[in-house]
Amino acid sequence: MLDLLITHATLPDGRQNMSIAVQGGRITEVTEGLQAPAHETVDAGGLLVSPPFVDAHFHMDSTLSYGQPRVNESGTLLEGIALWGELKPTLTHNAIVERALQYCDMAVARGLLAIRSHVDTSHPSLLPVEALLDVKQRVAPYLDLQLVAFPQDGVLRAPGGLDNIKRALDMGVDVVGGIPHFERTMAQGAESVKILCELAAERGKRVDMHCDESDDPHSRHVETLAYETLRLGLQGRVTGSHLTSMHSMDNYYVSKLMALMAEADLGVVANPLINITLQGRHDTYPKRRGMTRVPELMAAGLTVAFGHDCVLDPWYSGGSADMLEAAHMGLHVGQMTSQAAMRQCFDAVTVNPARLLGLEGYGIAPGCHADFVLLHARTPVEAIRLRAARLGVWRRGQRVASSPAPVAQLRLPGRPSSTNFISTGSS
Repeated sequence: MLDLLITHATLPDGRQNMSIAVQGGRITEVTEGLQAPAHETVDAGGLLVSPPFVDAHFHMDSTLSYGQPRVNESGTLLEGIALWGELKPTLTHNAIVERALQYCDMAVARGLLAIRSHVDTSHPSLLPVEALLDVKQRVAPYLDLQLVAFPQDGVLRAPGGLDNIKRALDMGVDVVGGIPHFERTMAQGAESVKILCELAAERGKRVDMHCDESDDPHSRHVETLAYETLRLGLQGRVTGSHLTSMHSMDNYYVSKLMALMAEADLGVVANPLINITLQGRHDTYPKRRGMTRVPELMAAGLTVAFGHDCVLDPWYSGGSADMLEAAHMGLHVGQMTSQAAMRQCFDAVTVNPARLLGLEGYGIAPGCHADFVLLHARTPVEAIRLRAARLGVWRRGQRVASSPAPVAQLRLPGRPSSTNFISTGSS
C-alpha cells in the first residue's frame, strides 16, 4: 500500500489528470490516472502540483529585525548596511535563532522548503554563524537551509575578514560568499574575487557572491568572477547575485560580458523586490529599475533565479516569505509578459534556484523526494497572477502545512454566490 497518492493533478509542464505515488518519502510513480490503495489519497481536482519553492538568495540573520535600532529613512543600500552595523553589537544567539525560526515557519506555510541564506562573517565572534548553524540543524526535518559565508563589511576591507570566512567554513557553512563592490577600490574588489574563488576551489565549495549591487555601470566584478570561474574550473558551481550594474551598462559591453558568463556557466540571482527598491535612489527622473537583465541572460542560456533577499530588515520594510511575490515583481520589472516568459518566472523560483543550490532529488519524477505544493491555481502563470494559496505542502510525503482556498461570498443580484478568483479562461 502506498503512503500517499495525489490524483487529478496538473503539473507545471502542462500534463493533466496526473497521479503522484509516494512511498518511503520518495516519489515512486508519476502517471496519468493511476488509482491504487494508499494510507492517504488527495484529489487535487485539476489544480497545480508544483515542486516546492526555492529561495536562492536570502539574509536570515537579519530577517524580522525591521526598526532595530531605527528605520532606514533614506531607503538606500548603504544606510541599510550602516544600520546593520549598529544592530550587530546588540545581537544575541537566541534572538537570531528565534527570528530565523519564525521566518522558517512562514516559509514552510508558503511552500518554500529550501533557502540559501547569506550569513554575516564580519565580526570575529561569528555569532550569526553559530546561530544559523543551530537553526539549520533544527529545521532540517522540514526545510533545507544552505548557508553562505558572507563578509558584509568586505573580506579585505574588514580586519581578519578572510580568516573569519575560513573559520565559518570550518564550522560547517556551505558556500563561499563575497561583496567585491564594497571593497575600498575596484582593484581590491577584483582581488577579493580571486582570493575567494581560490578558497572555494581549494575547499571544494560553491561560490555565491554579491556582485555589482550598484547603479554604477563601471562596477564590473562579475567579469572577474566569470574569468576566475573558468580559470579554476568551477563552471556550474558559481553564482553572481544582484548584478544590478548590468541594468546601467552599455549594450556592446554587455554582449561581450554575457558571452563570458555563459562560457563560465555562471548562475545568476536577481532579487526583484529589493533591486527595484534600493537601486536608482540617486536618480531624479527617469528612474532606473535596477534589476539585472533577466530575459537577456535567460536567452543567453544562463540559469537565472529570483531571490527574496530581505523580509522586514534594515534594507526592506516589506516581504512575506512568498516566492510568488518575487516572481510577480520580476515578471513586471523584466516586462516578461509573454506566456513563455511568465512560465520562465515560475521556473525562476522553483527549478532554477534548485539547480543553483545543487539540491538532490528535487522535482516531480520517480526517485525524487516527495516534496511538493498543491496550489490554488491551474497553471504556473495563474499561480503568479494570484500569488496562489498553498492548499497543501508536503515534505518527504508528510503534510507540513495547509491553507484554505480563498473563496469570497458574494451578495450580488443575478450573480453567483461566491468567487474563487480562478479565471475560467486561464492559460
